[in-house]
Amino acid sequence: METAKIFDKLKDLQDILVEKYKLEAKIEETPKQLNAQEELLARLKKEYIAKNTNYDSIKEKVAELKHELDDAVRSRENGEKGMDNITTHREYEALEKQINEATEKENDIRKDLQKNEKSLEELKESLKSDEDMIKAQESDLLESKKNLDAEVAGYNKKLDQLKKKEDKITPDLDQEILFKFERIIQRNSEGIVAVRNGVCTGCQMNLPAQFANIVREGENINFCPYCSRILFYEETEEDSTETYFKAEDAGSLADLDDDFMDELDDEDQNKKDEFDDESEYYDSDEMNAQDDEDEDSDELEDQDEDSE
Repeated sequence: METAKIFDKLKDLQDILVEKYKLEAKIEETPKQLNAQEELLARLKKEYIAKNTNYDSIKEKVAELKHELDDAVRSRENGEKGMDNITTHREYEALEKQINEATEKENDIRKDLQKNEKSLEELKESLKSDEDMIKAQESDLLESKKNLDAEVAGYNKKLDQLKKKEDKITPDLDQEILFKFERIIQRNSEGIVAVRNGVCTGCQMNLPAQFANIVREGENINFCPYCSRILFYEETEEDSTETYFKAEDAGSLADLDDDFMDELDDEDQNKKDEFDDESEYYDSDEMNAQDDEDEDSDELEDQDEDSE
């Protein structure tokens, strides 16, 4: 399959996969939407149970206080009735003490009883409110489940449609490339991006010039060395004014270098010949000058001998 056709298929597949992964994420998140409502319902029920336990405990306490109150009232009343039958001052003092203690205990019990009865009534109202709230929460949760089930059914229907489209594209693609492509889209939502002016539009990184040329030629599937996305070249206005280096041009450049080196070699040889000629010229002059000096020296020595 031509690379251009592969690119077109990957672009179509990219749209399908992005939508597919979004739907799958929504389906995965659906139970989490119910979790908050379920947690609230569980917390309400837990609080209701704790309040109900406390209510039963206070209810028992109220019953005990009422029983104690009855005992205290009977004790006081019996003491008051006994006043008519006393004969001595000592009996009067003892009976008066009994009456006072019973009265004081009765008052304390009444205060405690009133306090607990008030708490019991408040708890009763709170429990009634919690019961209504729990029923409402259960109703909301049931309704949410129905709505979410309908949404999930709609998501699954769309997924089936996307799967059919995907199955029409994927059989013609290399499975290894397809596997990498799907992994990239799961992370970045884009698996194939354009290269413009030598820059990967996926990660905005400058690509090596030679690699950008390879992508521009479009003969193979190439991945960005930085973000791993599949790359295709997209022409820009600047591209029309630029000249790109190609491998087949290397031979002409090499020939130019060889010619240039040959010219340098010729120039160096000419300079070397000129230098050798000049060296020979200067060497002969120096030899002649040396001979003249030797002859002058011999003549001076002869003159000295004659003078002696």
